[in-house]
Amino acid sequence: MTLESTPDSVVSETAIVPGDEWWRSAVIYQIYPRSFADSTGDGVGDLPGITKRLPALAQLGVDAIWLSPFFRSPQKDAGYDVSDYTDVDPLFGTLDDFDRLLETAHSLGLRVIADMVPNHTSDQHRWFQEALAAPEGSPERDRYMFRDGKGPNGDLPPNNWESVFGGSMWDRVINPDGTPGQWYLHIFDKSQPDLNWENPWVREQFFDVLRFWLDRGVDGFRVDVAHGMIKKAGLPDYTPPAEGASMGGTGTASADEDDSAHSITDADTVLAPVIGDPEPAPEPPYWGQEGVHDIWRGWHEVLAEYPGDRVLCAEAWVDPLEKVALWVRPDEMSQAFNFAYMFTDWKASALKRVITESIDAFGGVGAPATWVLSNHDVVRHASRLALTADSPQGAGIGPLSPGKPDPVVGLRRARAATSLMLALPGSAYLYQGEELGLPEDMELPDDARQDPTWFRTNGEKYGRDGCRVPIPWESDKPAYGFNASGKSWLPQPKDWAPFARDAQEGVPGSTLTLYTDALRLRREHSLGTGDLSWVSGYGKKVVAFRNRDVLVLANLGKVAVELPVGDILLSSEDITGGALPTDTTVWIQL
Repeated sequence: MTLESTPDSVVSETAIVPGDEWWRSAVIYQIYPRSFADSTGDGVGDLPGITKRLPALAQLGVDAIWLSPFFRSPQKDAGYDVSDYTDVDPLFGTLDDFDRLLETAHSLGLRVIADMVPNHTSDQHRWFQEALAAPEGSPERDRYMFRDGKGPNGDLPPNNWESVFGGSMWDRVINPDGTPGQWYLHIFDKSQPDLNWENPWVREQFFDVLRFWLDRGVDGFRVDVAHGMIKKAGLPDYTPPAEGASMGGTGTASADEDDSAHSITDADTVLAPVIGDPEPAPEPPYWGQEGVHDIWRGWHEVLAEYPGDRVLCAEAWVDPLEKVALWVRPDEMSQAFNFAYMFTDWKASALKRVITESIDAFGGVGAPATWVLSNHDVVRHASRLALTADSPQGAGIGPLSPGKPDPVVGLRRARAATSLMLALPGSAYLYQGEELGLPEDMELPDDARQDPTWFRTNGEKYGRDGCRVPIPWESDKPAYGFNASGKSWLPQPKDWAPFARDAQEGVPGSTLTLYTDALRLRREHSLGTGDLSWVSGYGKKVVAFRNRDVLVLANLGKVAVELPVGDILLSSEDITGGALPTDTTVWIQL
């Protein structure tokens, strides 16, 4: 699919001036396909369902969509276990369905970013099946991380690494004659063997995969585990730091406490060393190795073969921000998710610090800061920001979790946090349903859970299902309009009718209206391409800055703050009496 110069309402391929790329200021909306919209009624979202709902996203005012994996997969990890990178899983539709989605999105002015999962494949992928059938030391085995075991008869794994889904990072294969064989590495589930990215053959295969989707017209890729792939030579033993660091943004971190940011741990999902810690723990030997940058330079060159302006976004869980910035140097990737920002406490001093550090770090390599508050791997920020107990990343929240959030406080803080984020210069990512104010589903029954984390930890960690529940569209329809049958691969809460899109559309003060207004004003005032300058005089509990002709004030304290004279463009809560209440963000025309 080749795009030609078209009206402004349609995505077009035009000459790009370096530094003026669309993704530098874009707001990108993440779609988790199985939970967005279901056209068949089988309970699982699909590509035709997404296509039908795209006009709603254009109306919302986002610039692009990012599709979580829709490739062929046994679905043991919700599609992040890929068995064929160049086909659509029948669960989601067909390649023709994808082409129609892409054409519709482009006609609405929406770019399309595909999720690429290069660290590992499914154990059902042809490459791995051929590796299992081949002898030790063969070229087929060298596609993956096969190693001999330790101890008598090789009965012990090659090292002590622990999977981020729980248990050992190694599994032993059985030889064709029935005898125990080598061990293979899997950072995640045992059904997700890690590829050997030191092997040139693997790199060439992915060049072909990228070209397959670029030829169809995709506008870029979000890259899963972009800090992985290369492992430290010798695969030395590694013991991660003890869990216990908070997920960030909890209610225990009140505005009156110290200004240190909470952190996340190498606990469970695609995580890395502690983020935001003043003295990060040593880098795990399977994350953030220098060799990954050669991989991204190669991908950058492939995208440069195509006209227009294609984007690469890194999911790189590394610390500090100066190191994250290495992924977005001019000859590598375009963006990197800002997890340090995502997990910063709801405290003015911590937010000001991480914003400054982010702009400095990314700007130092000529890249935009990329802001995010929620995604498919973390507790939704409408719940996370009001937690009153620590919640290590990936552990999730369930019926028996301590410190469950006050939903009113959580939503209020979430609206203020998003209003703050969308006023920052750079690019921003939204996760489906956050524009509706959706909280984490904390009451999922145990027998409904599907996240590998739940099973590999024997139920000790709830995992990520709570943020993946299908979203509501119509308040009085089966499955809230997710489909016509009422089926849902994860059960939806019984009290979600007020969150449905049709219950909020056009309603003053609704969260959907807040997002729609914020995105429109962000575009009208060119805030994504602006410059931030801090403003003083509002106290330590207020985040105050200027971006172009807009003054942004976010009150994270307990006491209302007097507002300056000016026209209010946007407010996350109703304002009366000329004072900015707690947990509220306002934009004022200067």
